[in-house]
Amino acid sequence: MSKIDPPNFIAPDPFVLAVKVRAADIDDFGHVNNVVYLGWIARAAWAHSEALGFDFNAYREVDCGFVVTRHEIDYRTACPPETTALVATWITANDRRLRLRRRFQICIQGASATLAFAMSDFATIKISTGRACRMPTAFADGYPARPALEPVFRNLS
Repeated sequence: MSKIDPPNFIAPDPFVLAVKVRAADIDDFGHVNNVVYLGWIARAAWAHSEALGFDFNAYREVDCGFVVTRHEIDYRTACPPETTALVATWITANDRRLRLRRRFQICIQGASATLAFAMSDFATIKISTGRACRMPTAFADGYPARPALEPVFRNLS
């Protein structure tokens, strides 16, 4: 799912992954455990990469892929059971050399509340060696960034 844009998203035209909350996601407090959010943002990033034409086979072909160098998650409210979370992502930075940044907003489908905002920084590595490498032109061009959105996320209170 990639064209959901309800009024509660902070910016237009995100890539959106809908995630059904499973019983295993719920902790003893009766809401989605915080570590589950990390899995959701990783899944959304990967689904967006695939939608852009970059599955793992495409990474293998150029012997290069993105790995996470940093995650941040700011939790706003608890996610209850028996809901569907909408994990929206935007690429807000791509230096076309080594680094890429994604921003995320996680909401409950059909509700106006934001569950969390998140950020992930990535770097390119040569898959065969695990060492940093220059981003292929296909990645520089194929992961378009929207840098004008970065201040929107940085200025959240």
